[in-house]
Amino acid sequence: MSSNKSGSSDNANNPQSGQGRPLPKKEADLFKNVVKFYESKQYKKGLKNAETILKRFPNHGETLCMKGLIINSLGGGDRQKDEAALDRRQEAIDLVKRGLMMDMRSHVCWHVYGLLYRSTRDYPEAIKAYKQALRIDPENLQILRDLSLLQIQMRDLMGFRETRLKILTLRPNSKVHWLSYALGVHVCGDPEGAIGVLDSYVGTLEEGSTEFCRGFESSELALYKNRVLSEIREVGNELVGVKKALEHLEEIRDVVVDRTGWLQAKLSYQLQLGMFCEARDTCFLLFQRGCTEDHRVHGAYMCALVNCDRDTCVQVQKLRGTGTLATLRPLTDTERKILIDAYEDSAKDCDGSHIQNGAPYDVHDGEGATKKNLAARFPRSAAIKRIYLTLLSPSSEQFRTSIDKYCQRQLIKGVPSLGSDLSAMYLVEKSNGNVGYDRIHYVLATDPADVKLHPVYQQLVQLTDSYIHSLSSQNTFPNDSTEHPPSTLLWAWYLRSILHEQAAEYANGITLINKCIEHTPTGVDFYELKARLLEAGGDIQQAADVVDAGRDLDHQDRYINNQTTKTLLRAGREEDAKKRIAMFAIHEGDPEQNLYDMQCTWFELELADSCRRKGQLGRSLRKYMSVVKHYEDYHEDQFDFHAYCIRKVTLRTYCELLKFEDEIWGLPFYGHAAEEIVKIYLHILDTPIQSNDDDEPDYSKMTSAERKKAKNIARKKKKSQEKSDINGCKKSEDSSKPTDDNRKKGKRHPVNEDPNGLELIALDPTTEAKKFAAILVRHAPKNISSWALQYDVSIRRGKMLMALQALCKIKHIDGNSHQLFARTVDFSLKLASTATKGHPTSEMVISTEFSKLLNNQSLEGYIQSAFKTVKAVPMSSLPLRVEVAKAMVSAHIGTSDDALSLILDSELVGRGVTVNSCREALQFIESVGPDSAGLKEQWKMLVTAKFPFVKDL
Repeated sequence: MSSNKSGSSDNANNPQSGQGRPLPKKEADLFKNVVKFYESKQYKKGLKNAETILKRFPNHGETLCMKGLIINSLGGGDRQKDEAALDRRQEAIDLVKRGLMMDMRSHVCWHVYGLLYRSTRDYPEAIKAYKQALRIDPENLQILRDLSLLQIQMRDLMGFRETRLKILTLRPNSKVHWLSYALGVHVCGDPEGAIGVLDSYVGTLEEGSTEFCRGFESSELALYKNRVLSEIREVGNELVGVKKALEHLEEIRDVVVDRTGWLQAKLSYQLQLGMFCEARDTCFLLFQRGCTEDHRVHGAYMCALVNCDRDTCVQVQKLRGTGTLATLRPLTDTERKILIDAYEDSAKDCDGSHIQNGAPYDVHDGEGATKKNLAARFPRSAAIKRIYLTLLSPSSEQFRTSIDKYCQRQLIKGVPSLGSDLSAMYLVEKSNGNVGYDRIHYVLATDPADVKLHPVYQQLVQLTDSYIHSLSSQNTFPNDSTEHPPSTLLWAWYLRSILHEQAAEYANGITLINKCIEHTPTGVDFYELKARLLEAGGDIQQAADVVDAGRDLDHQDRYINNQTTKTLLRAGREEDAKKRIAMFAIHEGDPEQNLYDMQCTWFELELADSCRRKGQLGRSLRKYMSVVKHYEDYHEDQFDFHAYCIRKVTLRTYCELLKFEDEIWGLPFYGHAAEEIVKIYLHILDTPIQSNDDDEPDYSKMTSAERKKAKNIARKKKKSQEKSDINGCKKSEDSSKPTDDNRKKGKRHPVNEDPNGLELIALDPTTEAKKFAAILVRHAPKNISSWALQYDVSIRRGKMLMALQALCKIKHIDGNSHQLFARTVDFSLKLASTATKGHPTSEMVISTEFSKLLNNQSLEGYIQSAFKTVKAVPMSSLPLRVEVAKAMVSAHIGTSDDALSLILDSELVGRGVTVNSCREALQFIESVGPDSAGLKEQWKMLVTAKFPFVKDL
């Protein structure tokens, strides 16, 4: 907090604000104490001193501002929303504005005004106030520091750089200022300039300084400088920075404490420069340091073994989880042989003949293939055994033998995750649409139709069936005389049941999992799997009962309790779900509030989905908005780290934090909430909600003044009703909380003024849908759903070019998507029915680009072509079949029998067959006409055969 230089003055008998006259010495000292108490968070003492000053000088602007700032801090900021806090907040705002009006030439007043805006997260206004304060006092370090924090928070990178330069100019002796300015230059995209700043800082140090010695801060600074060096690019030589960074690593070897980070950086540079022999040695050093379970190191090691190109090396280093080169793209025969030699568990290297001084060395054959064997060097590594399976061809006998040993070992141990572990091997080739082998990559097969045809799945089914047959009769595995305990058969049943789940064979899976439960009724994992099978099979109510029975076996297991809560919410049993989650929530009668405070996003999403399915759109919106609020809080939380990370010199991690925060809006949970918000608002736009007499009035038909007045009246009614409800709850809870200790421990929660989301429903649906759709396409542009919603919003707004752009984006992601086909047909129909013409250029672009979407065909030809394609491909997805059938009916192409044959002839053997997609298909069959009654029953029989547990089809 910046304070004004105040002193006594002979003619300062009544030094009011705006006159430039200082306070008398006594009051000036009190004002200094006000600032000191505020900075040390002793708000009551500071408030007392401020009131003492104001008794004598009631119009002193700086004191009025400081009093308002302290009252604002006492009010709990923006996190406390009870009525008293809001009143204090309004009082604080009034005091600060009054003080600013009394002394608009005081930098203190403007600084406090900015701090007030910052507390409400209104950063643009806070920045304006800080800049006004700096016009009065350009060299105030505290204001400059606060301004820089807001600029990096708002990603005003150029402004941040300029502000940190001013601070460095004023205080060049501070290490933090040097590092902050270097960071500002770096994030502005000038790595060479950042290196120059860091070198200038090092040049100011004396010999023997701690920066030249081995230590954490010096190590982090050296590694940060190395990372910046690697980002230097020159025209025609993109690797010049990488070469400098690799040389720099050797210079800082004795300073670096993070040896693993040093080796990982070295490995990355060696791969990019094509130094594969050196990269292999670096990988082994990392393996020896305990990185044998790090799949990123294994991916780099594979790239070094087969001499991959730079782009592939970079892609492999970005993989997460268990991804390696073998799961990224298909391997050539030569590459496969080299990698198998490196990962095969052979006995030829077990004698240690290839190990010198504790580390193996390379022995090359005539073709240069390495003979360094990881399985022999690190026999206890689970990752090496697992990676070896991904290198083998699924059709080879070697793969069958290896996966047989792997499964037997895991079944004997009783590993429940074996099924999900093996499912990661269902990899299928996919082309990006461009010619060339290196454009082919692997994707994971998740649809049951693809899984059943995958050779790995078929091998697993054969092996597991042989296990069950042999263990049931002899307690041994096939071709093995060793007897195993009965639990081995139990886990073989469990694995086979998971395989049935993956292939959508739910009845067979239930039969086997029932055997597991009969064998071991206390196995919680068996109840969870049975619940998943029932849910996927269409009986969500029975699934909730089964998983709840499993939860009763272990009340201390948080995971199974959470799964029970999730399943109960999907079954629409909200009260039961709250009772289950309350077992692990600290609450005072309402676990939902505690879960909101803990930012339990999965619960908020499941509850919102449950409300949406019940038709409670307002309450559903409120819960989705809670998830949005959580992510806004995540983004806000980075504010505390801007100064901390620089002060602690954790600059590498800080750069990763900034990158993560920039991408936070593209995370799956936020995307789910935003998508559902857009869908709800579009539904409201298409079918406006009619308000009853007892509900709030229709705000959309009011003027702004009438709307404001009506909302105030409704808010007061809600407050009075909620107060009476709270008083009644308190009276009923007095018997359960009779002691004062319990009252002191209980946390007071603010009352939600709009639990049913009526205010959210009253908002303009087009504006809200547009806002969230724009966020999705900006931060999650690779998701088809993002562009599909962008199309839905744009077409309703009459923005034909934006709608066409969304269609082009969907086609680029997946040209066979049913969402693309449905919206392409819809766009053509809307385009034909549009009476008004737009700008000639827009019309030309739409005509040219849309014809490409239709493959240079008419709409009739486009639909007929899709009909023939879907009819000829049995594996065509059910949603696509439904959309093509709908298009045929809406465009009057063919007969209704032709459209229905697309669905009925599929026999549910294609992709995308779920209970929901089957229900949608049934709705279409019913909509065709009264003659479809027999076809409706035929479809129900097909669905019941596929999903034997389905209810209320």
